[in-house]
Amino acid sequence: MREKVASLAKRRGFLWPSYELYGGVAGFYDWGPNGAALKRAVVEQWLRLFVIEEGMLELDSSLISPREVFEASGHLAEFSDLLIDCLKCGNSFRADHLAEGLHPNPDSLEAAQLEKIIKEAGVPCPECGGPLGSVRPFNLMFQTHVGPGTGREGFLRPETAQGIFVNFPQLFRLAREHLPFGVAQVGRAFRNEISPRQGVIRLREFNMAEAEVFFHPREREWTGEMGRYEDTELKLVPREGAERTCTLGDALETGLMHNRAVAYFVALTARFLTLVGIDPARLRFRQHLQTEMAHYASDCWDAEVLTSYGWVELVGVADRGDYDLRQHQERAGTDLTVFVQYPEPKELEVERLTPIHRALGPMFKGEAKPVAEALKASDSTAIKPDGSAKVVITDAEGHKKMVKVPKECFKLERVKERMTGERILPHVVEPSFGIDRIVWTVLEHAYTERKAEDGEVMTVLRLPPVVAPITAAVLPLVNKDGIEELAMRIDSELKSEGIRTAFDSGGSIGRRYARMDEAGVPFSVTVDYQSKEDQSVTIRWRDTQDQVRVPITHLAASLRELAGTD
Repeated sequence: MREKVASLAKRRGFLWPSYELYGGVAGFYDWGPNGAALKRAVVEQWLRLFVIEEGMLELDSSLISPREVFEASGHLAEFSDLLIDCLKCGNSFRADHLAEGLHPNPDSLEAAQLEKIIKEAGVPCPECGGPLGSVRPFNLMFQTHVGPGTGREGFLRPETAQGIFVNFPQLFRLAREHLPFGVAQVGRAFRNEISPRQGVIRLREFNMAEAEVFFHPREREWTGEMGRYEDTELKLVPREGAERTCTLGDALETGLMHNRAVAYFVALTARFLTLVGIDPARLRFRQHLQTEMAHYASDCWDAEVLTSYGWVELVGVADRGDYDLRQHQERAGTDLTVFVQYPEPKELEVERLTPIHRALGPMFKGEAKPVAEALKASDSTAIKPDGSAKVVITDAEGHKKMVKVPKECFKLERVKERMTGERILPHVVEPSFGIDRIVWTVLEHAYTERKAEDGEVMTVLRLPPVVAPITAAVLPLVNKDGIEELAMRIDSELKSEGIRTAFDSGGSIGRRYARMDEAGVPFSVTVDYQSKEDQSVTIRWRDTQDQVRVPITHLAASLRELAGTD
């Protein structure tokens, strides 16, 4: 199957290895004309769901970020795969790949565990058969410098998420300072994979679609109606226990899924994937094991799809908590908390930091007063593991900065206050989509074969009309008696209506149908002698080969209705 789909993808202009003229470079692929159109259509459906239907803000942030961003996010310390080198030929490999078959889940193991398994099994170098060295972490980010010379150290982004987090204050204002709200972003990301394989399943440059949805920490409920998805039946693989099929409502009621926001975006993910052509019978959602969780996540469910590569992760729906905003708040020294107003004032007992002025004065001198005010407005969340507190003050020049206050300069007390609201640091749920993987899987799931009347096996690419690169082929039955000219005029009119078409007048009509079926074109419009007489044409449906006659004046509207794009 994989070889057949790869051959079709190359032949029909969907997907090509990058730089093939120079022998290719592992981990890079180019989307050809049909592939680029298919990928764009998949992204458009994602934006329609997340930006238009769900009402999220859209952002397009920079591809390169300074070092400080990834120091704060944890990517410099944590974003690594485990690498092992051959001591003979010097080639490098992902250690978990070499441990496949030796452990049920090698990518959940730490370096020492992987090294032990590989050594005990006597695994040799896959290239030369030589001995392997030690397992060590390898950071996956591409490093660069901004400006001439050494410049400022920067990195190509390994995900689009950080561009959203560093723009949080502006985005919150645009969201009318109301929670919850979501931000959607589509764009390129880069990961310097150790040994990319599996075609477009693991790339060094790839396309992502991510949403960061900001919630009140105690109110994980998205604005969308959960009721619309409660009866959605999903195949779930919980962290503990066997795979099961149940409705989303049952999953929440039984505690199989405990986070309603995560559950909502799992359901929305399933809707999107099936819309663009993923076979629902080959779709499941698997909860991450604790050992495989990303450094920022407290829970994550992966949308996994069965492909010729086995079960492949296409989407991750993660609860990132307040990790990212808290990290950037501390690293940048900028207060990212937001004020959430209560419906009516409350008399509450709260914990507050009380400044000890005799200690503050000598230590902070002219800044003692703003530090004291900042302490009074802070609670126990400002206290760090070493007992100090971090608060944000405004200095004499009007600039905000974060200040570390030693523990001897304040004490924690419980006080009663009449409160109109509270300052909180929002929590985040993130659905993250690998677009290239999704497009490849759509091609695999759309690939079918059928026998023609003469027994010849014909390829049919059953792409859903909403994402098909070409909506309709315009085919003159013959190239004489004005039929071709009429077909060309119809083709031009459809293009002017915004319908993407292909014009084909070469060979028998049966061969032309077959070419269009293989390219995934859902409809073929045949122009014949009757078309000249009554200004009507035949629309043929790729999947069933059924045909219907429609007036030329209604053709564009009919195609939109059939394609589901009207």
